[in-house]
Amino acid sequence: MRRALGHPAATAPPLVHTPAPGRSAGVAAMFGSGLSNQTGAAIGALAFPVLGPLGVVAVRQYVAALVLVAVGRPRLRDFTRRQWWPVLLLAGVFGTMNLTLYSAIDRIGLGLAVTLEFLGPLGIALAASRRRLDAACAALAGTGVVVLMRPQPSTDYLGMGLGLVAACCWASYILLNRIVGRRIPGTQGSAAAACVSALTFLPIGIVVAVRHPPTAGALLCAVAAGVLSSAVPYLADLLTLRKVPAQTFGLFMSVNPVLAAAVGWVVLGQSLGVPEWAGIAAVVAANTVSIASTHR
Repeated sequence: MRRALGHPAATAPPLVHTPAPGRSAGVAAMFGSGLSNQTGAAIGALAFPVLGPLGVVAVRQYVAALVLVAVGRPRLRDFTRRQWWPVLLLAGVFGTMNLTLYSAIDRIGLGLAVTLEFLGPLGIALAASRRRLDAACAALAGTGVVVLMRPQPSTDYLGMGLGLVAACCWASYILLNRIVGRRIPGTQGSAAAACVSALTFLPIGIVVAVRHPPTAGALLCAVAAGVLSSAVPYLADLLTLRKVPAQTFGLFMSVNPVLAAAVGWVVLGQSLGVPEWAGIAAVVAANTVSIASTHR
């Protein structure tokens, strides 16, 4: 699962001051969560030649469902119609978000795909404000996107478009998670959505397995992607939010595009040029300034 908690800067509650040892453990958990998330995506990309993005996402959805159902233990029979409709929408957005992200990774690389997807939570944060500073942050992020999508002979506009669709899905995911969180106690709503999404991908996974029989290595990579990008970040974030302030959590989330670019380079050999790094830096800086100024 991408992150059941949504965008931390927009949804995490204020936390009380914690001792230094607890804060250090929280920072370590944040770094481990981000590194695990991006490493999982990179490892999943290694299975693309055999399973394709669709097959890898299907396996990831199954792993996410197993983890969240075990943690949330949703009582599906007790859900009312008013509770079910946002859960179903959340399930659809969840699956589409991961599918478009992984398809974008396949076409334009991990660093650029994650940077474009990150515009979703950034857009939510900026849209909630009327400050001039946030307008400037939006302009800075927009400039970064223009740099990333500048016309070139090798520009993959479909891949860029998929990354932007993933961003819209992540923004929708955040808003729907808020609705689900208000209507369903605990993490039952997120668990139910993950379960529905996994069931939707079940026939897709069967078709992919029949048409492209998976190798043991490809299947292992897909499962690892689910564990590292779903189970580990989710559990790490639960620990982190108990130990660090929401502002710190949100600021650290800003480095995820940088981590993605670094992991893409190390694991997948996807190097970026100076303009691409400048575009990523602009998006990261816009989020960092917006969050830091909000919590002064």
